[in-house]
Formats: sequence, structure tokens, C-alpha cells
Amino acid sequence: MREVLLIRITGKDRPGITAALSEILASHGADILDIGQAVIHDRLLLGLLVELAEEDRSAHLLKELMFHTQEAGLDVHFEPVSPGSYTQWQAGSGKDRHIITLLTRRVSGAQLARISTVISAQGLNIADIKRLSGRVPLDDTDRRSKACVELVVRGSPLDPDAMRAAFMQIANELDVDIAFQEDSVFRRHRRLVVFDMDSTLIETEVIDELAREAGVGEEVGRVTEQAMRGELDFAESLTARVALLKGLDAAVLEKIAERLPLTEGVERLISTLKSVGYKTAILSGGFRWFGERLQERLGIDYVYANQLEIVDGKVTGRVVGDIIDGARKAELLCEIAEREGIRLDQVIAVGDGANDLPMLAIAGLGIAFRAKPIVRESARQAISTLGLDGVLYLLGFTDLDIEG
Repeated sequence: MREVLLIRITGKDRPGITAALSEILASHGADILDIGQAVIHDRLLLGLLVELAEEDRSAHLLKELMFHTQEAGLDVHFEPVSPGSYTQWQAGSGKDRHIITLLTRRVSGAQLARISTVISAQGLNIADIKRLSGRVPLDDTDRRSKACVELVVRGSPLDPDAMRAAFMQIANELDVDIAFQEDSVFRRHRRLVVFDMDSTLIETEVIDELAREAGVGEEVGRVTEQAMRGELDFAESLTARVALLKGLDAAVLEKIAERLPLTEGVERLISTLKSVGYKTAILSGGFRWFGERLQERLGIDYVYANQLEIVDGKVTGRVVGDIIDGARKAELLCEIAEREGIRLDQVIAVGDGANDLPMLAIAGLGIAFRAKPIVRESARQAISTLGLDGVLYLLGFTDLDIEG
């Protein structure tokens, strides 16, 4: 009769532990049905589910394991597993897998407690937990520190809308972003990332900078407020605001470009994506002149933005060609994906405004970045606590992957 045993080993980690233990298992003809290991602060937690061909072998195996672990200063625990229990465990392997990612400046017990309570209430079971971010020093005072924990859960939520609402409430109250994704092959094989520019790749709105230089900041601000109230659509708003820039000296554009602040994490994100073969694009309702400067600086592959008309060194107050609004951004995303032979499931879209929602909706991974509440609530994922390089955690990258 075959016997199944659960073996748990804990103690101070050092090289050679797994090799020695597996040699003992091999000498008793054991098959390994499952194995898992974690090391936290140099303390080893190793679990093995093993099968023995003959029941009477287990006593000899246990005796040898106990002798070896005692000599090695390790603790070992054994638990027999019944056929019914094993069958139930095996059946659970077919359940849906999802990834829940916690992004914050520093992970707190309160955050994990609230999130894990929601997970349990939704009938999901946590199968694995791992830290993606680097180790945090005890005296860490860096306001730009990053912390990320990834939870693998099995099952399907009982009420996805209620779960999303609960996660959103936790995010607002405890300064943490919570992403819930299906663990599909496409999550691990994205190939194209498209970005909005203003307030996404850069920390400002270019048209506001232009308006200040032209002395029409208040007038442009009033038009923007009209658009936010729904009195003007994006195209009408842009046309009205650009008209106020008429006569602005074009030399000012270079001056503004030199002072545009990059968003936290942009360079780290783009360089990492490029190193592993991603294509990148700017799809902006802003201006192509500035998008091309960012393209040169960051190495972006594609830039699509509105063309600000300049004649005889002056801004004319008009936009050349069709205006790139939300619908056009979604169209451009599809065109680039088709040109590159990339499925929409493999596309990531990142933006902050309402005009980004169409492209966020059709991308395999749509991320509202430091967005207004209405955009955060509409997008499937949101990042508000970290910089733009937080996107890498949603793709499963660890800090070791990035910095190594």
C-alpha cells in the first residue's frame, strides 16, 4: 500500500540543506508530489509532500530524517495524508488562479489584514505570497520607497463587484493600491505599452505651461473647468484653449521642454521594458512637439499627438489635422498592435484622464495612473501610491529582476 507524507522543515538556512534531504528521500524510493520553500530573514521554511511505495518504509525514512535534521540544527514535522485528503487537494489544482498585487510605500499589518479578510469572504484561498520589492532598511525615511507583495489566490470571487468596491475602499483609507488580475499566459507575455503623456509620463499639463507663458493661464483654466463639467468635449476644449495661445513665440516651446518634470519611475520603467523587448508608444491629446522630445530622451518607439501649428516662429492658435481624442487613442492602439503583430491581450495602456478610458478599456491591462476618482473607478487597475515603475510589479517583475 502506498503512503503519502507531508514533511515540514524549519531552521536557519544554509547551502546544501535541500541536497542532503533529497538524497535521504531518494534512498527510500520516495516520489515528490509537491514542494515549496521560502526563506524569511535567513530562516528556512521547506515543505514536501512525498509518496512512498511501501508503507513500512516510512518508519525508516522518518528515523533517518529526524537524525539528520537534529544534527543539522533543523526542526522537522511529519503528517500522514489520507487518500481522501490528497484527492481533495489534487482537485483544487484545477481552480482558477488570480494574482492580487499590493503596491504601497510600506506594507502594514492593517493593509494585509483588511485585504486578506476580503479575499476570504469572497471564497478565495491564498496559495502563495511573495515580496516583489527589495528589502526595506529599518531606518528608511525615503518618501519614494517602494513596497510590493504579490498574492496568488485560487478560485473565483463570489461577487466581483463587491470585492472591487471593498478593495477600492481599503485603497482610499489605507494608502495602498490593490490589483486583481487573472493569472493567464497573456499576463506574463505582454509586448506593447502605450502611455498618455501629460500627467502620466510628465508631472504637468503642457498646455497649462504654454498658457502661463502666453499670459492666458486663467482663461485656459476656465475652459478646462467647462470641459470637466461636461459642457465641452475634448476636441472643443482643446480647440478653445489652443486658440488662446495665438501669437505665442515658438522659442518658448524649447524653454518649456527643458523644464518638464518626468514622473517618478519613468526612466526605470522604460529602460526595463526596452531591455526585455517591449514596444512603447505615446498616445497623447497633448502636442507632438513635446512628445518627440520625450521620445528622444526615453527611447520611445511611437509618438502620436496633436500638431500645434507654428508659422513664422509664432503659434497660430490652431491644431493641424485631426484632433487625437479618446476614441482616436483607442484606434491608434489597435493600429500599432496590428502593425507589430501583437494581440490586444498583450497590450498595456496607462493614462490619467477621461479621454484615456477608451484605450484603457480595450487593452489587456488598463491602468489609471494617479487619476481622478471617476477614472480610477472606471479602469480595471489603478496606481496612485507609487511612481510609474509600479507598473513593473503588475507584470510580475521583482526589484532583483530590474536591478540585476
